[in-house]
Amino acid sequence: MSDLFWLTDAQMARLAPFFPKSHGKPRVDDKRVLIGIIFINRNGLRWRDAPAAYGPHKTLYSRWKRWSEKGIFARMMAGLAAEHGEKTTVMIDATYLKARRTATSMAAKKGGRGRLIGRTKGGMNTKLHAICDSQGRPIDLFVTAGQVSDYIGARALLSSLPKVKWLLGDRGYDADWFREALQDKGIRACIPGRKKRKTLVKYDKRRYKRRNRIEIMFGRLKDWRRVATRYDRCPKVFLSAIALAALVIYWL
Repeated sequence: MSDLFWLTDAQMARLAPFFPKSHGKPRVDDKRVLIGIIFINRNGLRWRDAPAAYGPHKTLYSRWKRWSEKGIFARMMAGLAAEHGEKTTVMIDATYLKARRTATSMAAKKGGRGRLIGRTKGGMNTKLHAICDSQGRPIDLFVTAGQVSDYIGARALLSSLPKVKWLLGDRGYDADWFREALQDKGIRACIPGRKKRKTLVKYDKRRYKRRNRIEIMFGRLKDWRRVATRYDRCPKVFLSAIALAALVIYWL
């Protein structure tokens, strides 16, 4: 029991406002089930391998599946991240997440966005686009297929950028439309120009060095085995795994 992961009462109190209301029969202990879900996601285990201290594995899985499809875990992360208080600098970047055989079925429901898995040089991958604050804490997350360009993620995350002075990004975000969109928001871009640009783009090199914090953030998220390797077919469930990792590592 002492080697298992547990949340404190204070941490549970911060999460409680995001729990959906129970209808009819009261839910099984929220704290025990949520901690069991975190344990499985962090260690990349099968649900049937959950320690007995967290209760029946079927209860853990059904709660995980139901809340993921409702976007509960993503709302938890977004709700706590909204308290970031960042006013100076945010960073944008993207990383690849390897998709395993169990996730790579490309069949999808009619009218859906597909599995959000694409073929790249490294195989079948999903791409995670993220915005983080100056401390390297994730503020917003967006998932696409692996072959999708960084511009698509930047366009999707643009509307959710907080009111800050600077945005740091690598050469993959060097586009005139993106720089103009940031300027319209009153944000200065610290993004080096592409090598094929005819005119040199000036940027603050000293400030740009701080961008390593978002790389560190991706590394810490990938320490969670269910994030580093995608097993889930449903992209909404996989995004919930990423949001849960970000929530526990940075916002609790």
